Amino acid sequence: MKIATWNINGVKARIDSLRQWLSDFSPDIVCLQEIKSVDEGFPRLEIEALGYNVETHGQKGFNGVAILSKLKPEDVLRGLPGDETDEQSRYIEAVFSIPSGVLRVASIYLPNGNPSDDPVKYPYKLAWMDRLARHAQARLLLEEPLVLAGDYNVIPEPHDCFDPAAWVNDALFLPQTRAAFRRLENLGFTDAVRATSDQTKLYTFWDYQAGAWQKNNGIRIDHLMLSPEAADRLVATSIEKQVRAWEKPSDHVPVVGTFDFDSRL
Repeated sequence: MKIATWNINGVKARIDSLRQWLSDFSPDIVCLQEIKSVDEGFPRLEIEALGYNVETHGQKGFNGVAILSKLKPEDVLRGLPGDETDEQSRYIEAVFSIPSGVLRVASIYLPNGNPSDDPVKYPYKLAWMDRLARHAQARLLLEEPLVLAGDYNVIPEPHDCFDPAAWVNDALFLPQTRAAFRRLENLGFTDAVRATSDQTKLYTFWDYQAGAWQKNNGIRIDHLMLSPEAADRLVATSIEKQVRAWEKPSDHVPVVGTFDFDSRL
């Protein structure tokens, strides 16, 4: 089974690329971020025509997350628990039946937090990460395969960006941000890409500015974080870098994990 995450940066603007990638690669579950669409405006029919179920948690103009799946979800949670006043659409979670039992997948669009000295934006990012950790910890008690997939807006380590010095004061790379990300790892979650490769220059985002793509000045901020039950089933990962060179690309590319949920360990 292939489970992917992709910050699409506007689903209506990238619908042709999305349809092409779904047709060519045929992932089983896709977590989208920054769909920038209300639920009723999402191009559902185009995606359903390719054999996918569509679940969205949209918001007009920005944010918004979705899960596309060949399997029909049995339960869907919209919104990250822990703050009823939070109106930003950044989290959707779905449960699927698989031969070995249950699979739980979440699509996450973690706050950017910049500028880091903003009295609202960066504290909101850290508070959101704290809520995510508390929710993830509760989900671990279910002892199910769980994939927390999304744009985390976190550069975990210096080798996950082209020039660490350029990111020292950025909310994506501040020590508090990276420590909050490590909290997930310390709970028992595995960074799928780093579990399968220690290569440098593995990036998932290239800015539209200053020739970042052409110079390979990228960063790795899109992650598949796996519960122990999901990590045990991980076979391989890939970063679909070629998609960044397509016409009208997102500044992010898909990150894919391949899992074996059928065989017994």
